[in-house]
Amino acid sequence: MAEPDLAMKRFWLLQALRLSGAAMVVIGAMIIAGRLDQPRALGTMLLVLGATGFFVIPIMLAKSWKNPRQ
Repeated sequence: MAEPDLAMKRFWLLQALRLSGAAMVVIGAMIIAGRLDQPRALGTMLLVLGATGFFVIPIMLAKSWKNPRQ
């Protein structure tokens, strides 16, 4: 695969992860605030997983792409 194509795919993957993480945080916050009729534990779980997906996972992926396994 050509290098620019791979870089573009990785870029969009990181953006999709961040967008889905942000959406999970918003939905989790809405559940915790009582705007959505779901268990509060589900809201907490979505909030934590969404924040992890937004902040941690893209960084871990980018680091793993910089240092390929041998």
